[in-house]
Amino acid sequence: MTTDAASAWTVKVLTLFPEMFPGPLECSLAGQALKDGVWALETVDIRNFARNKHRSVDAPPFGGGPGMVMRADVTDAAIESAMGSPGKISGALPLIYLTPRGRPLTQKRVRELAKGPGMVVLCGRFEGVDERVLEAQNAEELSLGDFVLSGGEPAAIALIDACLRLLPGVLGKEESLREESFERGLLEYPQYTRPRVWKGREAPEVLISGHHGKIQAWRLARAESITRSRRPDLWAEYAADRSKGCEP
Repeated sequence: MTTDAASAWTVKVLTLFPEMFPGPLECSLAGQALKDGVWALETVDIRNFARNKHRSVDAPPFGGGPGMVMRADVTDAAIESAMGSPGKISGALPLIYLTPRGRPLTQKRVRELAKGPGMVVLCGRFEGVDERVLEAQNAEELSLGDFVLSGGEPAAIALIDACLRLLPGVLGKEESLREESFERGLLEYPQYTRPRVWKGREAPEVLISGHHGKIQAWRLARAESITRSRRPDLWAEYAADRSKGCEP
């Protein structure tokens, strides 16, 4: 399958380490989709926009403290280059900044990003990015979880991967996507395959029965049970929707 470059889902990554991309995104189905033009990747080396011979991109934080902060002027110049002129596709792309203080990334937001033309992802390093450039560029701050990475690049790869698998022509089986965690507000049910008995543990009899109605009921019950015990926050939202008569 080939896609016209103008219509491909496009992601631009602003980073101090462009050699980290495409990385694992070049493998498996995502990599094939990249070769086929289903999506397009461009890396922008922030260091190319430094203003001195040392190519400095960071400076000590005002007010003191450990570490360094990515400069507003340098980072802003890189963003302006990636966003492009108004009216071009780049100008319509949302700017995403991955940071532990951002709003938690959800499957809902991933679906929204995958349905759009793409995104520009800013990868922070050191102690982060000068707050003024984030405000000036109206960056959307997202978090992958309550933990800290050495930089935004691994988080960017995870975000891009989450979006890519939703693009038409990448995975191929839409029914597989509908059964996954979070698609119905629930965690996914357990999966089993051959051998039927392994180390004395048998696969659930209902899954081998061939009775599709019972299988679906069992899977829903297990998904509900797992969500209730492991993610009470998700369960509360799911239960609230059910009480309102919303479809799960």
